[in-house]
Amino acid sequence: MDKKNKKAVVVFSGGQDSTTCLFWAMKQFDEVEAVTFNYGQRHALEIECANQIADELGVKWTLLDMSLLGQLTQNALTRDDVEIVHNDGELPSTFVEGRNHLFLSFAAVFAKGVGARHIVTGVCETDFSGYPDCRDDFVKSLNVTLNLAMDHNFIIHTPLMWINKAETWEMADQLGAFEFVRKKTLTCYNGVIGDGCGNCPACQLRKAGLDTFLQTRNLEQMS
Repeated sequence: MDKKNKKAVVVFSGGQDSTTCLFWAMKQFDEVEAVTFNYGQRHALEIECANQIADELGVKWTLLDMSLLGQLTQNALTRDDVEIVHNDGELPSTFVEGRNHLFLSFAAVFAKGVGARHIVTGVCETDFSGYPDCRDDFVKSLNVTLNLAMDHNFIIHTPLMWINKAETWEMADQLGAFEFVRKKTLTCYNGVIGDGCGNCPACQLRKAGLDTFLQTRNLEQMS
């Protein structure tokens, strides 16, 4: 499908995945806006980072207040007193109940208001932490629901859905955004921009993917 001459809204956190998706959207669509949610996350730097990235890329940026979400759930991303843990067979303590459901729903309301039908999100079923609202069947189901609820032909795009972190780095590289994503995004649960703290699960996943990508790229350059 030719997506040129169409407008898209990117659900944007300023992290590796959503920034890669922002660069992807800028290649795919003629007009792109970014929407970031303040949901009571423990690091206000995440919002600042998203704002700075959008400003540098010349993308119109909007911050929406979803702070009520942080009051409804107890998790490690909105509570300083909840430890970041991920035990096998259990949802990580970083899972925020209803986050992607609400984010995509409000992004749709926002998108219709600004004349966009395309919504881009960086959720991924391949390299994720077991979050149920990152699954492809959830996104497709919500897409249908939003279209029915608002009588609007939305299309939710998930460019990262079936690729791992190494392939996400490869996508950023192909988009000419590798160094930008590596140095200016915030993925770390402890609020460290760039390569992060190196210890939290988000940093470990990001680094493992980066190491694999760099190794593959170096081998390709040598062959």
